[in-house]
This record gives sequence, structure tokens and C-alpha cells, in this order.
Amino acid sequence: MSPVKTAPPELTAGDAALRTQYLTEVLDLLYPQPCRTDGSPGTPIAEYLVVPDARRPRLLVPTVSRRVAAVAVRRYAEPQSRTARFKRDAVVAALRTGASGVLLRDKIRVTGPFSTSIDGYLSEALARELAISIHIGPARANRKPVLQLIGPEGDTFGFGKLGTGPLTQRLVKAETAALTALGSSGLTKLTVPRVLHAGQWQGLQVLVQSALPVWLPRATLTPRRLVAAMLDIAGCCGYTQGTLAAGSYWHELRQRLAAVADRPEGASLASAAELLVKHAGETGFRYGAWHGDWAPWNMANVDDALLVWDWERFATGVPLGFDAVHHELQRRIQSTDDARDAVEATVQRAGELLAPFGAPAEGRTLTALLYLVDLATRYLTDRQAEAGARLGVLGTWLLPVLIRRVEEL
Repeated sequence: MSPVKTAPPELTAGDAALRTQYLTEVLDLLYPQPCRTDGSPGTPIAEYLVVPDARRPRLLVPTVSRRVAAVAVRRYAEPQSRTARFKRDAVVAALRTGASGVLLRDKIRVTGPFSTSIDGYLSEALARELAISIHIGPARANRKPVLQLIGPEGDTFGFGKLGTGPLTQRLVKAETAALTALGSSGLTKLTVPRVLHAGQWQGLQVLVQSALPVWLPRATLTPRRLVAAMLDIAGCCGYTQGTLAAGSYWHELRQRLAAVADRPEGASLASAAELLVKHAGETGFRYGAWHGDWAPWNMANVDDALLVWDWERFATGVPLGFDAVHHELQRRIQSTDDARDAVEATVQRAGELLAPFGAPAEGRTLTALLYLVDLATRYLTDRQAEAGARLGVLGTWLLPVLIRRVEEL
């Protein structure tokens, strides 16, 4: 696994403030009392450089050695632009040469008993020496501490996730179960991480998984290879077939919709879903598994493997092709400021996207719209709007397109 994401755009003042607050929360979780993170005298546990600075924290880089620090930054994110890549490479070069004090002036010094810290817990659980780099992500309901685990020689050997609340604990448990199942499912078209450790620490749900070699040179990903990998996942737990109204998928989705019926957008979403099922009628759907968040930033294509990570949304028994629609939508959202237009363009491509998955012609637009219902239900269930997620308010982008397209069926 690797949490390597596309490097985010410049932060707004509001997001910077939220990141600073979240940094304090993360440090309190990873280094609970009697550990101290305010530079107080005591036995040193760790020291971090704050990238880019304490007002806009994105990454905490361990200072145990130049090599480890450079690796922590180099393997943190995939820059979106040439400028961002230049900035990243400049920081890496400064860390390697010992000139990082010019670019990185803010430090966090952690003191206290080693056994009480996350460093002590993971060192004992994995039976090896390690340094930790800490990712400080943007505001969203499913945000959780993500740790890059680096050996003394600068080898990134694992990534850790910590579930801190009801939602993130459930997601970390789900990813643990998914990776355990996928490890023995006989996949041949893609590579997934292995579970190195799973357990609980200080009331947190912990998952450590092997690091996929996402730093290897990238190869061109063809649509054929991507579809083959998605089909590999779709069939890994077997297939079922049947109408939408009579299937278990709709029964479970209906329950999820009922649970968010009291939200401002919940009633409109449920009405659109009921109308969609009515239009589906006797159309036959094929059901299988899906990754659940197969986005461009959750995979890397290298010469001899397609690496795919972040399996916390993996599920079985969904209409085939959900992964293809999700990937298309996220790809479009990533490349435009108009999320509503991205939804519209994705639905328009439903026929082309879903043809390789054996969906009948009359069921392809229905499948794409059903996926939108599923995604919207997830956003409401997770309370993404309340968490301040960028696209948390569905009424500004997803719902208008979904409702209009369902009414036009």
C-alpha cells in the first residue's frame, strides 16, 4: 500500500488553519501523555521537520538521518505540475545535502517514554527499527493519520493507518479485511499490499501494510490494462445476476438511504433512487466486487505491475462497472474546477465505459446513475459536508445532474 496522492493545490487560509489544528490533534494521538511535543526537556523520542512550515503543515519528516528525511519527502506525493515537482525536488536535495535549514525552519521535538509512543508500539509490533513520517491531510470526514514507515537505510517498507473515530475505525477494519481476503483471491492483473500488522493501540484501530513500489518509473496505462484489472477485482469473489428491485444490492442501498433520510439532501436522493429502480424494471444486472475508490491517485502503473492501494471501500455484490464509472468521474474532477460538468460528462460516457463489463445496452446509463446514488449516499453517511470536504455539499454538483438524468429516463 501507499498513500501517495497527487500533490494538492495551494492551501486556502481556512484549510491552513484546519491543518494546523489537525496537526495538534494527530500529535496528541501519536504521542499521548506523558509524552510531550512542545520541546520540553526529557528523553528524546523523535524530531520532525514540518513541510512546508507550521502554518501549512502537510508532512512531518523525521530527522534521524539525511537519507531517511529525503526518502520521506520523495515518496510522499506525486506533484501535479512542473513547479510543484521542482519544489519537491528542491526540498529533497536540501535534505540530502544537509542544507534543509534554509527551506524548513519549523521543528517538532518529541520527548517522553518511548514505550508510550507510536514509535515504540510499531517497533515492537513489527520487530524492527523504524522512523515515521506523518501525512497531514486536508479536511474530510474520513481523514486519519497516515504514516510512512522507513527503515534505517532509507527503505520505505510499510504504511500505517490509524482509525480514530467510529467512521475511520470502521474503514481501517474494512481495509484490513479486504486486504486479507484479496491476498488469497488469486489476482493476476494487479498488485495489492499485504497486511503486515493489525491491532489496537491507545483505543485506535491500527493497520500496517506493505509498501508498494510506487516510486518506480511509471509506464503508460492503457485502457485495456485498466479494464482487465477492474474485471479481475469484479470476479474475485464470484458473480451473481438478477434484476435491481429483487437483488440484495438494492435492499442494502435502500437501508443506507433510509439512514440519511433526515439530511437536507437525503429525501431528494431517495426519491431519485426509487424512480431509478422503477425505470430499471426487468433489466438484468450482473453483480460482483469493486475497489470502491479506484481513482488515478490510488494506483500506479509500472513496467511489470499495476499497483492499487486504499482498499477501505472494497465491497462485493455491486453492479459490474462501478469502478470504471468512479475512475472516470474522479479523473475528470481532478482535471477541472467544474465538478457538475464532470458528472455530466461521465454519465454521457456510460455506454463506452460499461461495455467491457457485459452490461446490457439498456442498463449502462442506469448503472452509471445508480453509482451516483451510491456515491452520494456515502457522502451523506460520512457527513462530508459537515467535515468541510471540498465537494461535501452534493447539491452544488452531483445531485442536480443525477435528478435531471433520472427524470429524463
